[in-house]
Amino acid sequence: MSDILHLRRAKIIAIANQKGGVGKTTTAINLGAALACAARRVLLVDLDPQGNASTGLGVTATQREVTAYDLILGDATPTEAIQITAVSNLSIIAATTDLSSADIELIDNERRSFLLHDALRQSAMEPLGFDYILIDCPPSLNILTVNAMVAADSVIVPLQSEFFALEGLSQLMLTLREVRQTANPGLRIEGVALTMYDKRNNLSQQVESDARQNLGDLVFKTVIPRNVRLSEAPSYAMSVLDYDPHSTGSEAYRALAAELIARER
Repeated sequence: MSDILHLRRAKIIAIANQKGGVGKTTTAINLGAALACAARRVLLVDLDPQGNASTGLGVTATQREVTAYDLILGDATPTEAIQITAVSNLSIIAATTDLSSADIELIDNERRSFLLHDALRQSAMEPLGFDYILIDCPPSLNILTVNAMVAADSVIVPLQSEFFALEGLSQLMLTLREVRQTANPGLRIEGVALTMYDKRNNLSQQVESDARQNLGDLVFKTVIPRNVRLSEAPSYAMSVLDYDPHSTGSEAYRALAAELIARER
């Protein structure tokens, strides 16, 4: 089977929520690791200037010579920017704080919203044969997040199981609608992932009930629990699946990956 046909099966998913602290990077790292453990070839694109996904997968500052910033600006090819990680089947394009200047530097570029799209869909990607490309977006609806949405087939929205969780979704939905109307008509919501869920907490249960009532089948069946191992893993530069494969956090991300894989056609 040709590389081109393989590339057509790849799914590009942006992981986005303009609110910080909702488990976005945690989901990017651990969903990527879970898909990789399920024998899928995964590329994680760190598009957050904080670079937490890169740090969480063991890419040190000195190893970030070619980054997502270089890829977007056209100064590097995907092959030059991609690094392997300690997780088999999981590669990464790392981030640095250089990305924080993207809004200003790209303001005069007529294709500023399409730069990541062009980079990830160029012919240099064809022989690499990834099954999934996950994009960890910054916690804001800036030009980087718009680039991710224009490049993506779909969006996963991590939703913290806390008060006011649903209120922040309205602006994100408006941005999704605008991207669909102007740049990427095929963009869809892959699903909403409830994170930091505590089944002993009435509030978590209420947020889940409200989310499922308002969003229906858009909400993944899997919920991601509050779990000490999930919090500890990044400090060891590991996914939770490597840090503690039997933790409830690991089990949840394997289940979330299984939901995604079940949609493969």
